[in-house]
Amino acid sequence: MNLVDWDFAVTVGTRVAGPGPDVSADEAAAAVVELREGADRSTPLVREFTGLQTAEGTAPVLVVDRSGWVQANADGFAKILSPIVHKLTEKKGAPSPFAEAIGSRVTGGEVGLMLGFLGTKVLGQFDPFYSPHGRLLLVAPNVVHVEREIDADPRDFRLWVCLHEETHRVQFTANPWLGEHLMTQMNAIADSIEPTAIIDALRRGAEAIRGGNGSMLDLVSTPEQKEILDRVTGVMSLLEGHADVVMDGVGPTVIPSVAQIRTKFNQRRQGVGTLDKLLRRLLGLDAKMAQYRDGAVFVRHVVDRVGMEEFNAVWSGPDSLPSKAEITDPDAWVARVL
Repeated sequence: MNLVDWDFAVTVGTRVAGPGPDVSADEAAAAVVELREGADRSTPLVREFTGLQTAEGTAPVLVVDRSGWVQANADGFAKILSPIVHKLTEKKGAPSPFAEAIGSRVTGGEVGLMLGFLGTKVLGQFDPFYSPHGRLLLVAPNVVHVEREIDADPRDFRLWVCLHEETHRVQFTANPWLGEHLMTQMNAIADSIEPTAIIDALRRGAEAIRGGNGSMLDLVSTPEQKEILDRVTGVMSLLEGHADVVMDGVGPTVIPSVAQIRTKFNQRRQGVGTLDKLLRRLLGLDAKMAQYRDGAVFVRHVVDRVGMEEFNAVWSGPDSLPSKAEITDPDAWVARVL
């Protein structure tokens, strides 16, 4: 059975996201080339700064438009939600074709609205669940939009974005167990949630877009679910904070205008307008901003105290990852792991 009509979700998401800023064919081609070059240039810089080693060409780099990002994330969500679909089928049996078509189209539209909004915001993303070793997506229209919005030097800004996203690619390809661990946690969350809660959450999402409020995180309510979510939050805070530390550590050596870029970008991260802030709350983006901030504080504190080589014990396995509580108490992590 189909819980979500993913094709319809992609159609809706693509329309909501739109094509992005107006650019000439030459400008678009130049952006694609510079992003690819930026990703390639970032790899040795990230390796040298972090001490993490990964084989060449382990995970592909794709420069995509907004519709390509929407399609990639619809595919990823479909994979993550597949255990829920299986669970629902086992519990209630297959619905009639008519009921399935109507229900999946409604949820597909709601997912599409959310993907469309996010598709206008994301600059880049590492997809660890793409077989076999993940892939890095760089969203060219959004990079161009932001660099214009904050009046950044295009070449500097594109390399700056690539440093952050390439750090994610190195994190996962240097530590293959990490993607498997995250997928296990995502499957555990999916398996613990009642399928009807997913549908209700998606409907709340549509209501919030029309002027209500709430968060997708509201569907996680039991102690078991919160425990799993805390583990995932700890990992994501580590990954995002580590990437921010790397881009700020490497940036001054290769990006002349990095200080101005960071200042203006931090201001932009706050979101603008009532609708934008509402959707950020709904989709948990406020929590993601906290992940960048808290994770970076954690990484900087540990590295300052013990050095990067000792810090890299964090990548030795699931038991060495910081918990959500340890992210805000890095000395507790040092005491436990080191």
